[in-house]
Amino acid sequence: MRRTATAALDPASLDRTLAALADPNRRQVVDLLRERPMRAGELAQATGLSPQAMSRHLRVLRASELIEESRHGDGHDGFDARVRVYMLRSAPMSELRAWLEQTEQLWSTQLQAFKAHVERWS
Repeated sequence: MRRTATAALDPASLDRTLAALADPNRRQVVDLLRERPMRAGELAQATGLSPQAMSRHLRVLRASELIEESRHGDGHDGFDARVRVYMLRSAPMSELRAWLEQTEQLWSTQLQAFKAHVERWS
């Protein structure tokens, strides 16, 4: 029996991705990070959220693995462990896209079958 891509998808990972994207502020953060990696303060300022609220949203996005953080330099030696830069990760979005494509294929197949049934009886 042929194994479908559905079996390869991790339902728990997909649930985390969808839960994280359910919040409009987190979707806005994802939109901003599509443009370029940013620091938490830049994200808070761009979204109009307090640093504390942004911290909570970033925590959820990290837990869902939609984003990752790296520590970058602003210090004299080019590295400052206090500066965290956030960037998107592609894997969760690829998994979401695969799930959506599978769902769309299911509907397409069902609609084609319905159309054939109606045409047979017309």
